[in-house]
Amino acid sequence: MTRRILSPSQNLSLGTLHAGQVKAFLALRGHRFKALRCGRRFGKTDFAKTWIKEGLVQGFECAWFAPQHKTWAEVYSETASAMAGLIEHTSKTAGVMRLKTGGRLDFWSLENSIAGRGRRYHRIVIDEAAFGKSGDNKTDGSAMEIWEKSVKPTLYDYGGEALVCSNSAGKNPDNFFYNICTDAQYGFREFHARTMDNPLLPKRLQDESIDEWLTRKEMFQADLMKNNDPLVYAQEYLAEFVDWSGVAFFSREKLLNQGQPVPYPAFCDGVFAVIDTASKTGTEHDATAVTYFAIGHHTGNAPLTILDWDIAQIEGATLETWLPSVFTRLEELARVSRARNGAVGAFIEDKNSGTVLIQQALRRNMPVHAIDTKLTAMGKDERALSVSGYVYKEQVKYSEHAFNKISIYKRNSRNHLVDQVESFRIGDKDSDREDDLLDTFCYGISIALGNSEGF
Repeated sequence: MTRRILSPSQNLSLGTLHAGQVKAFLALRGHRFKALRCGRRFGKTDFAKTWIKEGLVQGFECAWFAPQHKTWAEVYSETASAMAGLIEHTSKTAGVMRLKTGGRLDFWSLENSIAGRGRRYHRIVIDEAAFGKSGDNKTDGSAMEIWEKSVKPTLYDYGGEALVCSNSAGKNPDNFFYNICTDAQYGFREFHARTMDNPLLPKRLQDESIDEWLTRKEMFQADLMKNNDPLVYAQEYLAEFVDWSGVAFFSREKLLNQGQPVPYPAFCDGVFAVIDTASKTGTEHDATAVTYFAIGHHTGNAPLTILDWDIAQIEGATLETWLPSVFTRLEELARVSRARNGAVGAFIEDKNSGTVLIQQALRRNMPVHAIDTKLTAMGKDERALSVSGYVYKEQVKYSEHAFNKISIYKRNSRNHLVDQVESFRIGDKDSDREDDLLDTFCYGISIALGNSEGF
């Protein structure tokens, strides 16, 4: 179904809905408060953009809410491009578009606890709603508080409509999206769709027959189930509300080979390090963690091996002297692992003291790389989910040295890498566990095995 409007100068397309989106449109039509719960790549954001653009060409005042500025920035650019012929004024800095039709589109971050206050809207979208702050309507800054106290009142003037879109993010009674989908008191009509309900994906290849494409599609869908942890598959692709309580997310069994860590690789393509210098514990000195990896896609073994790790409390002034020791260790590991491309450098989280460290290293011509902001901007749960498939498919292994290593950190003697990886729980918002090595673990997998954006 394609929705269009004819302007004096152009035939403007508002977007084409695939069959699964048409079902959602028909099911939600006529309901003031709509919840679209769907698996990855179903097309929820495209659906929401089409609905909002339809309102704009009718002269409606509209708003788009998202958990973070970065979450709505791409939507802003795409909408501005699609509506270029009708835009009268636009400012990405202010997060506003005004159209010749009289329509207006404001963009808000749910990090702003008073988002939308003082405005009035015909239509609003809350995108990625499951990833706002958890809590009830008495919790400062929670998505539920912002909805009930700031956003919902903006719909009073016009009897406006709300479309709330997201994948699921666990069975969490404090989660805004979980509540509006499961509790009738909030007045939402829900439509639930799986990833497989998008009939256009995977995309048909050029010169591929219908039968060949359908066969490949069945294979892709079977691979999704085979290559993902069952709970990850249920949440990310079936959009079910999964109960993660008490579940160890990264299984030791998957990171070992028949119950044992693996030797250092006899040869590999290259070695690299991932560094996290951000302080999250409020202690006197920053927690600085580094994990070393070997990447090799043609070795006959798992493509990614964890070679070594370290964690320490280091004063900011001594980071500059500590960094050269990382490159010394990288060169040692490159020789031991017979890395064809040698040590390819260190990847550093570009936040807090990490930003300073990157600049210091670049001035000294050290091979450092800032980790892509798309990765660093993600929440810890999202990063873990994004790499879970690689761990589940046993593409990552502990080396004997990394698995058996014991060190003292904050007077605790243990294998801190294994402890942090195995103690991680999805949705454990109140955890005060150390997680610096866990971050390097997830970043390293994303960098080595993910696509160009690290996913």
